[in-house]
Amino acid sequence: MPARPRPSLARSIADFVAYLRGERRAAAHTVAAYERDLLQLSGFLTERLGHAPALGEVGKLELRAWLAELTRLHGTSSIARKLSSVRAFFKYTTREEPSRENPAEELATPRVRRPMPLVLGTDAAAQVMEAPTRGSPVGAAAPAGADDVRAAARASRDRLIVELLYGCGLRVHELAGLDTDALRLEAGHLAVTGKGRKDRRVPVGRACLSAYDDYVAQRSALCHPKTGAQDPRALLLSRHGRRLGVRQIQNLVKRYGAEGAGRGDLHPHALRHSCATHMLEGGADIRVIQEFLGHQSLSTTQRYTHLSIGRLLSVYDQSHPLAIAPRKTKR
Repeated sequence: MPARPRPSLARSIADFVAYLRGERRAAAHTVAAYERDLLQLSGFLTERLGHAPALGEVGKLELRAWLAELTRLHGTSSIARKLSSVRAFFKYTTREEPSRENPAEELATPRVRRPMPLVLGTDAAAQVMEAPTRGSPVGAAAPAGADDVRAAARASRDRLIVELLYGCGLRVHELAGLDTDALRLEAGHLAVTGKGRKDRRVPVGRACLSAYDDYVAQRSALCHPKTGAQDPRALLLSRHGRRLGVRQIQNLVKRYGAEGAGRGDLHPHALRHSCATHMLEGGADIRVIQEFLGHQSLSTTQRYTHLSIGRLLSVYDQSHPLAIAPRKTKR
């Protein structure tokens, strides 16, 4: 009986990517990152071995050689992410064929020091919320010129963007993907499709509802200047009537961070961090915040307890008797 042909590494990577897209329903950028890391490994081994490797040719020594190569080119956080991709891949291959050895099982993960995420104070966050419509005729009588109409529509759109990021704690990809029917006014919540295409319902506050009403009343002005074309489904539109993209949203947040809070480094996820931190400081239960943000693991949400330590120390200084009472000095 002829020997069973050994599966190639490239074929196994393609099967894994199809599994991520199909069964796991992973986000597109997550799938792309996994595929990129694994193809980098495949390229390294092809050069090292002198031929396209079979899956069975990838062992602990080969993976360690690849990691050694990575340390010359990448920081620990990038290496840790690539190692995570490799671990997930070999976990998949051993699940498909239990007799196969998992060469990634004993690889040590480099220690990554995660920087504390940027969190705005409540006053600074309020300034960012107001920055898009400061000096704009939003909510006033309709401006006379067409350019003014479009400018007012963009200002109301931008106000809604920062309100949704901070008030609802949305991820930037979730925000960019919102359709016009996402907000259920009668129920007072937003229908959001998050990571892994998982749906959740996010409550919407009064300020956000007000920004939404202002924007919807002016949304028709955001269309192609010559054809009048407009994406009928997308909630957030560019000045040419197309769905607003992630990069455009990031640039807008950076702009209003600089204008409103003097933070030119502000990014959409910082508003999400600020939302979670302020909810925690306001007394929200951490499991409520977990569901609100759409975190799969509670440990992801728990990092906000560390962000609030400054607030905790402040409350302690103001309320605990040992902090208030003057300390006796030793003689």
